[in-house]
Amino acid sequence: MNILQINSSARSTGSASTRLADAIVARIAAANPDASVVRRDLAAQPHPVLDEPTLQALFTPPEQRSAEQAARVALDDALIAQVQAADVIVVGAPMYNFGVTVQLKSWFDAIARANVTFKYTETGPVGLLTGKKVYVGLSRGGLHRDSATDSQVPYLNTMFGFLGLSDVQYVYSEGMGMGPEAIAKAQAQADAEINAILV
Repeated sequence: MNILQINSSARSTGSASTRLADAIVARIAAANPDASVVRRDLAAQPHPVLDEPTLQALFTPPEQRSAEQAARVALDDALIAQVQAADVIVVGAPMYNFGVTVQLKSWFDAIARANVTFKYTETGPVGLLTGKKVYVGLSRGGLHRDSATDSQVPYLNTMFGFLGLSDVQYVYSEGMGMGPEAIAKAQAQADAEINAILV
């Protein structure tokens, strides 16, 4: 089993979402002693945002790309290869201003590539990253689960589904900005959810 862990917090240390992702990976790895784990910390290893030079590089035929363009596309290729090789993907996803972090958005921008991780057909888009399990550890300062203020889960469901990743489970750690008692309660609830889904 190949496990890919994506930490998308802007914090390299002390992140609640990374704590969740670490706990999920630890449980999966404990149940699968031969599993290999690849960790990508998007704070420690920031991925460049999708900008005009990147678009130009992506839409230039490979044999016509400059050395600079080829190097930029290779950065995205490396992230795509990690996802393709993974059997299980674990994402730590904090909520920043009601959405995903720019780090996670940049990761999705990098791995969503036509005719590689999805394709367009006469009946609509088809995701090509099938047969993988996804776990997402969500951390929030407030309480947003199943409410109109949660734009994260709809976005994540759309992106994962678009790429063919339909088997997704979420673990929530909410109220992290509401004081020590709320933090302890959130962590205990998240641990209980991990225990429930990873029996």
